[in-house]
Formats: sequence, C-alpha cells, structure tokens
Amino acid sequence: MTTIPAFGELIAATTTSAIHLEMRDAYTPQDPVFLDWMRGEPIDAVERHREWYDVVRATVARGVTMRRARIVSEPLADFTRFEYECTAALNIAAGEQVRWLPRRLASDLCLPGNDFWVFDSRLARFNHFAGDGSSGEKEMREEPGVVQLCNGAFEAVWERAIDHSDYKPL
Repeated sequence: MTTIPAFGELIAATTTSAIHLEMRDAYTPQDPVFLDWMRGEPIDAVERHREWYDVVRATVARGVTMRRARIVSEPLADFTRFEYECTAALNIAAGEQVRWLPRRLASDLCLPGNDFWVFDSRLARFNHFAGDGSSGEKEMREEPGVVQLCNGAFEAVWERAIDHSDYKPL
C-alpha cells in the first residue's frame, strides 16, 4: 500500500496554488469546537483552529493562492452553518479565498465523487468520509486526466459560487 503524505507535507511542497472542493453537509461530527458551538458557547475560531490558521498564513505568505469552494444544501445543515460562521475569522483572515455554491445551482455540473484538494494543478488528494461525516482514508492521484477533471470541476463551481462576503445562507 502506498503511503499518503500528510497534508502538512503536501501544502509545504506547494508553490503556486491549492484548491479545495467540499461537497458534504457535515464533517467531523465529534469536533470539540463544533460541539461547543452547538451548545451555544462562544467560539474563538482562530484560537481553536490555530494550527490551520498558521498553515494558511504561512502558505499564502509564500505566494501560494489558496481557494476553497463549498457546495451546500439550503437551508444550511448545522455543521455547514458552523463553518459559515467561522469562515471570515478563520479562513478569510488567514488569506484563503472562500466561495459558496447552493447545491440547487450545481445540478448540471460534472463533479468527482469525493471532496478533494489539488496542489499546483498536478496532484489531487481525495478525502473519503464515512456516512456520519467522520474522516476516512485519503487517496492520491497524479494521472493528468484525474487532475484535469478535478481542476475543471473546481473552476466550474468557483465561477458560479458566491464570494463569502456576499453569500447570505438560508
């Protein structure tokens, strides 16, 4: 079995761009920050996700463009609303660009079956999740056709998606 490099290794080796497409309504259901948010506790997204914030800041400071697009059901699921409420303080403040695409506007797009990252338009990392949203295996693909499929799907979503600053969820 091939060893999949850790995300930190992949992003550290990235020189120009990292794109991420999210298509699920729930992730990591046992995330302590999400559970605190569900209980109505105030959340300092940066402090609670400091490692991610620092990775994005350092990556963007090296000149890498980081973009994330989320295809979402509306009204938003609890986890997606949690992500929405943390995005400006966490992702955007760190330098990541984020857009939202209501699922009803994505019906005619051809999309891969799993969420993915593409690094420098040459390497795709698929994230597999269990039905409850818990994280599963990762899959790396370098075949040009697979990477091209992911790049094309991401760009089609990005073109239609709404910038975080303009998106008003239902």
